[in-house]
Amino acid sequence: MPLRIGDQAPDFTAETTEGPIKFHEWIGDGWAILFSHPKDFTPVCTTELGYMAGLKPEFDKRNCKIIGLSVDSVGDHEKWAKDIEETQGHALNYPLIGDPELKIAKAYDMLHPNASGNAAERKAPDNATVRSVFVIGPDKNVKAMISYPMSTGRNFVEVLRLLDSCQLTAKHKVATPVNWQQGQDVIIVPAVSDEEAKERFPEGWKAPKPYIRIVAQPK
Repeated sequence: MPLRIGDQAPDFTAETTEGPIKFHEWIGDGWAILFSHPKDFTPVCTTELGYMAGLKPEFDKRNCKIIGLSVDSVGDHEKWAKDIEETQGHALNYPLIGDPELKIAKAYDMLHPNASGNAAERKAPDNATVRSVFVIGPDKNVKAMISYPMSTGRNFVEVLRLLDSCQLTAKHKVATPVNWQQGQDVIIVPAVSDEEAKERFPEGWKAPKPYIRIVAQPK
């Protein structure tokens, strides 16, 4: 079955560059970003992994762990890590999962369920769908998903913005409008009546239409 927003993130046990993990236990009571890559020693992924290492302190501030996955062995990951540090200026500072049997990639619907073969025998084009991002909440449910083609490097600043929105809207009954950035106005969700909104937002709101109620971002 395809994995959807709101589903429980599949749990798994795996070897990583920081030792074995049981995924749900590793997440703990915080948030997590799981992001996947088609193949080790590929150019776009090298830039992504290095950039994410530089951005990790921002995720740490948000009580969010980050973890990568590539359908190659941990041994290959460790060799690749040297290239990442040399070319991108950031050493890996988060775990990278080994998935040579494709089990985790399939569990997260990143590869066709009929995909087969050992990772060492596969080429990057065989793994074309393995470039996905999953935002996972403390309840271990999938809060958001993004998938990119192999030819397009991901915007991890956008992933950070998405995380900010997911965390804010999980805490307050608001939604974030187009191009929202941290600190900007938000929208009261339609499920909140005007009566409840007056209690939650006593300073009031702007309403260009009755169904568009704009308020300052809650603290």
